[in-house]
Amino acid sequence: MPPFPAARPDRLGLPAALADTGHALRPLGESDLPWLRELYAESRADELAGVPWPPQMLQAFLDQQFQAQHTHYVQQYADAQFLAIERGDRRLGRLYLLRAAPDHLIVDICLFAQARGQGLGSAVLRQIQADAAALGRGVALHVTSTNTGARRLYERLGFVGVPGGDGLYRPMRWNAPSALS
Repeated sequence: MPPFPAARPDRLGLPAALADTGHALRPLGESDLPWLRELYAESRADELAGVPWPPQMLQAFLDQQFQAQHTHYVQQYADAQFLAIERGDRRLGRLYLLRAAPDHLIVDICLFAQARGQGLGSAVLRQIQADAAALGRGVALHVTSTNTGARRLYERLGFVGVPGGDGLYRPMRWNAPSALS
C-alpha cells in the first residue's frame, strides 16, 4: 500500500477542551494501517450485515476495499493532513483534511462506534470550521446518503446540501460567517 504523505508542519490544532482531556491529533503512519483497516470494516458493518458471504470472503472484500480507498486518498489528496484522533493510547478515529482554498475539504472523518455520541466529532468539526473561517474559507465534505446520523450532525453544525453528488454521496458545504454576505 502507498505510504501516507509526510506530516505537514501546519496541521490542524486541537480544541483546548479536547487537548485538556488528553485527546490528540497526530500524523498517521504505516504502523497505523491495522487499526485503520479495523475502523474501515466497522464503518461498513451495517451496510454489509445482510451479505451472505463466509467470514473469510467478507474480510477479503473489506481488505480490498480498504486498500483501494487508502490508495485513492493518498494519491488524490497528497496535500491533505492524514491524522489519527486519539486519547492516550486509544485510537478513536481518523481525520483526513485538505486545508486549501477556496474551501477546506474534509476528505474523511470516521470514529469508532465507542467514540461516537460524546461530542468528539462535533468538537473536531467546529475546530475545522474555526480554522477555515479564520482564513475566510468554507468547509466542504461528502456524506454517504444513507448515513443519516452523520448528516444530522453536519446539519446541526450549519452544513447544507449543495447540488451535485452521485446518489451515493451527498455534497455538503459550510460557509464561514464572513462569506455569507
